[in-house]
Amino acid sequence: MTARRSFRREVSLRTQEALHGYGFILIWVVGFGLFTLLPLVQTFRYSMNQVTVTATGISLNFVEWQNYTRALFTDPNFVELLIGYTIETLVSVPIVLIFAMLIAMFLNLRFRLKGLFRVIFFLPIVITSGPVIKELTAQGAASAPGIANTPAVVEFLQELPRALRSPVEYLLTSFILILWFSGVQILIYLASLQRVDRSIYEAASIDGASGWETFWKITLPSLSTATLVNAIYTIITLSHFSENKVIRYVYDRTYAVDGGIGYASAMAFIYFGVMIALLAVVYMLLMNWARRGTR
Repeated sequence: MTARRSFRREVSLRTQEALHGYGFILIWVVGFGLFTLLPLVQTFRYSMNQVTVTATGISLNFVEWQNYTRALFTDPNFVELLIGYTIETLVSVPIVLIFAMLIAMFLNLRFRLKGLFRVIFFLPIVITSGPVIKELTAQGAASAPGIANTPAVVEFLQELPRALRSPVEYLLTSFILILWFSGVQILIYLASLQRVDRSIYEAASIDGASGWETFWKITLPSLSTATLVNAIYTIITLSHFSENKVIRYVYDRTYAVDGGIGYASAMAFIYFGVMIALLAVVYMLLMNWARRGTR
């Protein structure tokens, strides 16, 4: 009887904990269903139709996969933008991660005005959305196009293979905008660094490990999980950025004569599929490393 009572109490406690957990996420689940899942279903429905907006409402004409085939095979601008988005994302993610890691290691040191520097590096996150970033981008504050026009850089770009020329040129002209997306990643890295037991570094120092060896054997493995989280976060952030060329192209075609809601919906789903593919590739590349780092 005693064993049964203890078992029932344990099950009851587990049930209560589970109910508390479900209660915390219930608001998110309801919000996701109402404001994300239902619009996704409706958007997919539009993508399979020729949508016409009339004075009496919305008219749907089922066209199967014609909007998707048009976007992929007869719209060179959209395909070119997708390829450019993929290349730019693959170039930007490593730069953001490396920069965020270095700044986090710097902010993890003990020095005066450390809090001020944290605010400075996080401040761009506050302004990288809405009309402010749009105006800054229009004024050229987010890029340095003059670098790519200098004779030495032009000659260097011409010597590169054609496949590498576009990514390197994007990196040179847009590195300011890339670094603007590093604020949250810096905080995540900084939190991970502060969780590392200082006695590990002391033991490594006693054993004669250099700073370089300490970084590769202790610091970097301890940041493996944070690197995975930051990589996923960076891809998602770059993908829904308001000045993203693909998003602007889809938005411009929504009510254009040569577009329409159905065609724009199809392009949006194709873009979503490319983003998911990028996330899957990055996840598979970093997941094994993150597992080894947590052992």
